[in-house]
Amino acid sequence: MRTTEEAEGFDGEASNTSMISGASSPYQPTTEPVHARNVLGGIRCDVEYLKSYFGILKVVEVVLSLIGFICIETIMMCSPCGGVYFFEFVSCSAFVVTGVLLLIFSLNLHTKVPHVNWSLTDLVNTAASTFFFFLSSLVLACINHKTAAEIAAVVFGFLVTGVYGLNTFLAVRRWRLGNGCQRTTQTSEYIRARTASRGEMEARPELA
Repeated sequence: MRTTEEAEGFDGEASNTSMISGASSPYQPTTEPVHARNVLGGIRCDVEYLKSYFGILKVVEVVLSLIGFICIETIMMCSPCGGVYFFEFVSCSAFVVTGVLLLIFSLNLHTKVPHVNWSLTDLVNTAASTFFFFLSSLVLACINHKTAAEIAAVVFGFLVTGVYGLNTFLAVRRWRLGNGCQRTTQTSEYIRARTASRGEMEARPELA
């Protein structure tokens, strides 16, 4: 019985001691709310990109694609309509895709998804738009009814083809420079690792 009472006494003293030490400890638990991480905090308008060659070309491409689409939409009657429908599809698709890429780059949204090769994505879009705009404009120029809307669509189609072509050239050069820098970095890291391992091997004593 005495042992039980002594154990209870020790437990009481230990609990009192822990309470006193907890009260006097400077590291008290706080009840401050944990603020949720703001996912959209890094989104901002990149004015420097809009002033760059790629930003200006993107804006011109979006505007010319929209104008070409509006011109082709004003045609009420056509026979045959294959060229009109083809140009309509190309201009609308180019306007939407290029507009989305312009929004992504101008708001720095591409930094949120770093595993996507955005330089290659932009290159594929500009190259495909160049080819299909040239093809659709050529078809519409050969098959049309000499209306003002069709002629205007052909003119804007060839204009936007030239802009997309220039953008493709710059995108190819940027992509090659990026790959070259990446390969140089990988090569230097490999050489550094080989040099370090060789130095470790030379520093080891030879085993008899």
